[in-house]
Amino acid sequence: MRYAALVTSAESSQFGSHRVVSSETKRPGLRLPDEALFALALYIYSLQPPASPNPFDEKARAGQAIFLREGCPNCHTPPLYTNNKITLASGFQVPKDKPVTLDVLNISAGTDPGLATKTRKGTGYYKIPSLKGLWYRGYYLHDGSAASLEEMFDPNRLKDDHVPGGWTPLGTKARAIPGHPFGLTSRDEEREQLIAFLRTL
Repeated sequence: MRYAALVTSAESSQFGSHRVVSSETKRPGLRLPDEALFALALYIYSLQPPASPNPFDEKARAGQAIFLREGCPNCHTPPLYTNNKITLASGFQVPKDKPVTLDVLNISAGTDPGLATKTRKGTGYYKIPSLKGLWYRGYYLHDGSAASLEEMFDPNRLKDDHVPGGWTPLGTKARAIPGHPFGLTSRDEEREQLIAFLRTL
């Protein structure tokens, strides 16, 4: 409810007789100086995820070759495994008056545009995530629909009768999980190798 009141779409923080935020709550009206934000960014970049317990073995090495062959570094660029750019939500077009400082990769991964276009804070873009520490993270995609890397790279997740292992709307049992089609057409063995590599990051 708090998220709905402050972020999603509700103009009022009142739900029936319930107030989610107090009347004294105010939105921040100031922005930190660029120097402070830059310093904060440098600190965040200095943080390292825990070392992966997964070995960089022959299977992972083959997966790394697939990662390179399929052009994954174009978006997930080593060593951070992101290019720090934003991509277009499905159906969204870059406005002609976009700020020149906005670093947009003018493609779409076909991700459900709901959270990027139909909420108060929706911008029409999705940030390209880093793959660092992927082995201990989950769920996957912008809304956590895929519960595992195996599900993420399962081509059956694009079918309407797929039962998501992650988030799904209330009252929905089966649905397709759109977005990020890359890797879905690979052979089973190649998908296993790619996943083995991703778990070493």
